[in-house]
Amino acid sequence: MSDDTKVHAELRENFGKGFARRLRAAGKIPAVIYGHGTDPVHVALPGHQVSLLVRRANTVLELDVNGAHQLTLVKDVQRDPVRQIIEHIDLLVVKKGEKVQVEVPVIVVGESAPGTMANLDTTTLRLEVEATHIPEHVEVSIEGREEGEHLTAGDIALPKGASLVDEKDLLIIAISVPAAASVPEDETTEAEAAEVAPAEEPAAE
Repeated sequence: MSDDTKVHAELRENFGKGFARRLRAAGKIPAVIYGHGTDPVHVALPGHQVSLLVRRANTVLELDVNGAHQLTLVKDVQRDPVRQIIEHIDLLVVKKGEKVQVEVPVIVVGESAPGTMANLDTTTLRLEVEATHIPEHVEVSIEGREEGEHLTAGDIALPKGASLVDEKDLLIIAISVPAAASVPEDETTEAEAAEVAPAEEPAAE
């Protein structure tokens, strides 16, 4: 574990929306630690440090709770829908060597054949990995891929020690050619009709 993921957590015994608001006003984030058959533990985390850490998916934090060290996986981050301020964090207890299931972002690299486009059908992949070795993402190369080609979850090279949870035939990317915009033959604009039909001469008085 790196030093930047070591976080000092304060035990808290007061609950409720009012207390949570006071915590956030003091620059702290309410959180709950659960898992491994233990009772939930409610803590307060340093807001600025943790806000930076949880920008990356599947962050593992090494907590210091009153001198006791605990590895936890960030399972859920609840944010204010308008201000995007973190309101609460759920932390799952993990142990070194233990495997967990996580969703990892899919990153597309390379370029498909000229004139084609890659349609990303699935943006994350579910993997089972060691809790302390969770990859930030998996990569899928589309270099030179032609129209009609498909890449599935089973085609993606996984990091060492990781195994696929999703079905192997889960569609990740489809290569296609953009449909050319066309106007139906029976649709003409008023301007086109005016060009085709001769103007009527005014009737003689």
